[in-house]
Amino acid sequence: MTSIPYTVNDVMTKPVTTVAPTTDFKEIVAAMERWQVTAVPVIEGEGRVVGVVSEADLLPKEEFHEHRPGLIEQMRRLGDTSKAGSARAEELMTSPAVTIRPEATLPQAARLMAERRIKRLPVVDANGTLKGIVSRADLLKVFLRTDDELAAEIRHEVVEQLFPVSRRAVKVGVTHGIVTLTGQVRDAHRIPVATRLAQAVEGVVSVRNRLEMLESASDDGA
Repeated sequence: MTSIPYTVNDVMTKPVTTVAPTTDFKEIVAAMERWQVTAVPVIEGEGRVVGVVSEADLLPKEEFHEHRPGLIEQMRRLGDTSKAGSARAEELMTSPAVTIRPEATLPQAARLMAERRIKRLPVVDANGTLKGIVSRADLLKVFLRTDDELAAEIRHEVVEQLFPVSRRAVKVGVTHGIVTLTGQVRDAHRIPVATRLAQAVEGVVSVRNRLEMLESASDDGA
């Protein structure tokens, strides 16, 4: 009933700043600074993603610059202390990279980021070739949709579909992404469904459903 959900392909950033496995430490830092990014995919061949180097992968070199970690610290933070002595992307990168497909929905991307505790995902096709990158900020782009856009979609995709008879009596108001539904409809059972479907529209912050059933009304679809 509702429109096709936004996918990663709709919000991802492209082209992507990348490095090769042999790119050295200072070149990686320079690329991040130049393009104002906090991580870069590591690609080889025709663009296949083999890992990701983030600021977190680079910081151990500075952290352990002034002191050599003791044996206990080395054992406890083996990965970090190893990276502190590394000089190329293939030694610094997190591999295998956690990736996502372009057709994945935004909630799927958000859940994957939360589960893996990462801030961005390289977007790859079925062959593992890099197509873009999606960050937490990219997932929030849907909330930049205007109130008018949201109201029009909710009226067309929710109100007109759920309440074909009493649709003219339903008012859709949207302010700063908050949807308010008011009016009287003929089918009380569809009122909570309207809330669920309106909330599912990309860019909606919350829904205030103030719809009421028209007294002595028969089913709206009758």
